[in-house]
Amino acid sequence: MAYFGDGKKWGVNIDYSLEQKPLNTIGPLTLIRDLPEDFLVMNSDVLCNLDFKKFFKEHVRTKSQISVAACQRDSVVDFGVLKYDSNNYLSEFYEKPVYRFEVSMGVYCFKRSVISKLLKNHSYGFDQLMIDGIKNKSKIRIYPFNGFWLDIGRPEDYQYADDHYLEIKKKLGLKA
Repeated sequence: MAYFGDGKKWGVNIDYSLEQKPLNTIGPLTLIRDLPEDFLVMNSDVLCNLDFKKFFKEHVRTKSQISVAACQRDSVVDFGVLKYDSNNYLSEFYEKPVYRFEVSMGVYCFKRSVISKLLKNHSYGFDQLMIDGIKNKSKIRIYPFNGFWLDIGRPEDYQYADDHYLEIKKKLGLKA
């Protein structure tokens, strides 16, 4: 808040959600009184070169209730994986398998109505929102992204960002 202020210096309006108790990832949005009809939210520990304007326009165009930017990630199991039958005989074996997942990038667009339905000032997480959205058949659109994305909330990824600063800076289109 001390650095960005109200955002006018950059031609944007910044609202701050000041929590008196932990509200998780989505709960703080219930504290903002003047949410626009459609709005963009992103986690503060994300580095990416997503075209936010294009992402937002696609959200509005498709009339989605929620849009989630997603990126493919591989997860490596560092062990040989065994599968066996009911008699404990080996049926399958995978040496250090790699599983590919579409993961949330921590960048979202919402319709105001999604947030206005939530209890104000109560803890509510992104995971709960997705589970409830599936259960309630909400219109949640996934926006696949193939560019650069790094979640620096994880210590090893933060270290990677620090070690590869010049390379990442270029990917993000930042100048010296």
